[in-house]
Formats: sequence, structure tokens, C-alpha cells
Amino acid sequence: MEYINLGQTNIKISKVCVGGMSFGQAGTMHDWTLDEEKTAEVVAHALSLGINFFDTANSYSAGTGEEYLGKALKRNIARDKVILASKVYFNPGRLSKAAITREIDGTLKRLGTDYLDLYIIHRFDYETPIEETMSALNDLVKAGKVRAIGASAMYGYQFYNMQLVAREHGWAQFSAMENHYNLLYREDEHELMPICKQQNVTLMPYSPLAAGRLARPNWDTDTLRSQTDQVAKGKYDHTKQFDMQITSRVAELAKKYQVKMSQIALSWLWSKGVGAPIIGATKANHFDDANQALKVKLTKADLSYLEQPYVPHRIVGAISQNPPDGTILLDKD
Repeated sequence: MEYINLGQTNIKISKVCVGGMSFGQAGTMHDWTLDEEKTAEVVAHALSLGINFFDTANSYSAGTGEEYLGKALKRNIARDKVILASKVYFNPGRLSKAAITREIDGTLKRLGTDYLDLYIIHRFDYETPIEETMSALNDLVKAGKVRAIGASAMYGYQFYNMQLVAREHGWAQFSAMENHYNLLYREDEHELMPICKQQNVTLMPYSPLAAGRLARPNWDTDTLRSQTDQVAKGKYDHTKQFDMQITSRVAELAKKYQVKMSQIALSWLWSKGVGAPIIGATKANHFDDANQALKVKLTKADLSYLEQPYVPHRIVGAISQNPPDGTILLDKD
């Protein structure tokens, strides 16, 4: 495993991040999530590979995602040996001071820890003043409940404005961006990613394999997730006819280098400056594949070949307004 610093902090993260959306009581959010025992098995295997970075959220599987992950980590490793991140937004009050103050305590309790290494705002809040949100996050850093803060999918100008407010007040600034980014969705290359690079903010994209569509030659499979994941269908099926061209090229290069398609897709991400793609695995061997992907080196010609068929996509990730209260799944078909 390889490691990098998170943003401008001294927090060392593995270049593979374990995604916590795969964990939790099935049926509370998704039908395909892992139960407590299987979560522990997958987490233990990830740790055995040297992966130390874990990302979850208060909204995953009605809180059981955090609970299962916290228990799994406690069974296998000392708290100070892992980097633990969670998120806030899909909750009453969104990113208000009251909500952030309340939600961090709930997250810490469910995870069984007294601090987070990274606390991420899950989306941009159109109803709460930026100053209120950034002040509340800074208070958590000062209180020792959070070591660093990050943001997730939003428009570049929103991220920049939040960073600017924090800088003007001398508050904690974002060290990480968890955005939607993969070979099939590259819209953040226009604004958000250049801003992050300029400010030395680590990219930790979600859906790096496009919900499996970059890991297999066929668009769909007969797995429970493929058949029931309406969010993934909403993200990707609208542009299937264009994106299958990219998938085919990933398969072609995988055959050329005698590696797996997922390893080609992940290697491409690291070549684009990504720090730690989030792997939402339901099988332990998915992390073996991700670990081995670090050894795959693509040429400039390979990168160009993979990127050439891309066409502009509708925005998926950043939102134009707050969703209705109670919403936990965006982008459904």
C-alpha cells in the first residue's frame, strides 16, 4: 500500500479508501449492504492490506453503516492506527450550527470513538449561510472532535466561496473533496478539480468504478446490487450508448496488460491526480484488486485512448437546490 498526506495536514492516508455505504442493515437504504459479521470480515481484510482510510456517513443505512464500521474497526485495530471519516447533510437542519453540533455527537457515538480524523459536508446547503456552517465546523476542530474537514459533491464556485469565508475568518479550511469522478463522469474537470489542485485539496472520489460499469465488459449483471441499485441506474444508464465505448476500451487495455478492468480504471484515476478513490466493496477480494492496481502504469497513449470517446454529461453529484426533507438517495432513475 502507498500513502499520502491528506491536503496540507500531517494525516497519512492510504491511496485506497474503504467506502462505508456498503455496510449496514439491508433494506434501510439499499438492499445489498453487508450485515455486521460480513462488514467485519471485509474491514479486517482491508486492514491486512495496509488500507487505513475509511469513509462513511450519518445517513448510511439509518446509522447502522456507522455502527457496523465502528464495531469492525474496534475488533481489529487500535483507533489511532486508522483514519476515519464521516459526513453530515442528509439530516434535519442540514448544515446549520445546531444540526452539525447534534450530528457529530451521534456519529461519534455510533462509531464508538471520541473524534473523527475527517468530517465532510455531504452536499452544499442552500438554506444555511456559509459563515454559519464554516464556523460550526471550525468549532468542532477547536473542540478536538474533528481533526480536519472536507466537502463532497458541489459546484466549483460553492467550494471556492466556502474556502474563502474560512480563510477570511481564520477558520479551518477543507482538506479533502469527495466528488463524483470516474472515466464515465468527468464534469468536475472543468472547475472543481482545478480549484482543489490549486488549494492542495486531496481528491477522494466516490463511485470510481461507476457502480461496477468500469469493472466488467457487460453493462449490467445479475447481482443483487446491479438489479436493485436505482441510484446507480439513475447516474449512468442515461448515457449507456456513449459510455459503453469507454467500457470497451477499458476491457481492451485490461486484456493488453493482463490485469482486471477495475485496475485500469483506478490507475487512470491516480494518473489524473486523485489521492484516494473510495472503493465501496461488498467482497474482500475487491480490495486485493485495488491494491494491485497501484502497480499498473498507463502510458500517455493509453490515457488518451481511454478519454477520447467521452461526451459531456448532465451534472450528477452537485445539486441545484436542497432536496425534500427526508431524502437520503439522490440521482434515482
